[in-house]
Amino acid sequence: MARPKEYNINPEEITKLASYGCTNTEISDFYGCGEHVIRKTYAEYLTKGRSEGKIRLRKIQWGIAEKGNAVMGIWLGKNILGQSDNGMMEDDDTPLPFNVE
Repeated sequence: MARPKEYNINPEEITKLASYGCTNTEISDFYGCGEHVIRKTYAEYLTKGRSEGKIRLRKIQWGIAEKGNAVMGIWLGKNILGQSDNGMMEDDDTPLPFNVE
């Protein structure tokens, strides 16, 4: 059985590439190894990097909303707060009470 090939792979660089949204295949191409090497050996760095990328993106989105971008505010409200464009809060189709005085 042949000895496994040694690659010069920097785990911090794996984290950085994953944080930019690189796929396992793109990272393995960068290092010239098989995708399985990256996936099996560096899974924790991939997970950490992808989490850091999501955090960075959320920070950017919050900043855009805080600067007054209504579209981003609406999007965040729908996705994080569960808000919707539907004016009816319940599935009740009965008419609202009406009082004429």
